Amino acid sequence: MPLYEAVKLAKEKSLDLVEVSEDAKPPVCRIMDFGKFKYEQNKKAQEAKKKQVVIHIKEVKFRPNTDEHDYQFKLKNAISFLKDGNKVKLTVTFKGRELAHTELGIKVILRVIEDVKEFGIPEFPIKPDVKRTFSTVIVPVKAKKPAEKDSGKEKSKGTVKTEEHTAEKI
Repeated sequence: MPLYEAVKLAKEKSLDLVEVSEDAKPPVCRIMDFGKFKYEQNKKAQEAKKKQVVIHIKEVKFRPNTDEHDYQFKLKNAISFLKDGNKVKLTVTFKGRELAHTELGIKVILRVIEDVKEFGIPEFPIKPDVKRTFSTVIVPVKAKKPAEKDSGKEKSKGTVKTEEHTAEKI
């Protein structure tokens, strides 16, 4: 239908002529209430946003000489963050002469990775961030369904490869 006829028909019904698909040849238009159309679009966008899962990055900081009790407390926090579905950034900070012994900090990160391997795997190898820190990010492992328990052997091999890869890069 020609454009002038469509506009005339829309005015007769006291509605708007709305272009629905601009990519189509010829363009597709509908006669509707534009305000209602925008309202429905906003409602759909809000519903989609409600169903969206937001993943936060939680940071757990260590030092090369962190005591055992503090280590266990921070480890428990990291595990709870992973269980909640958040990523965990492990950071080891060095001060003063500790920087001469970076291998101690790397051992701390590797120990944490080993302790949380059933809850998460490293996203990338350990790397120096700024002048005095080493860090990596642990990504939560998807919850296993009962059917996946049989094929769990293959997944654990992948985790081991990631950990070996992390250890090799250092």
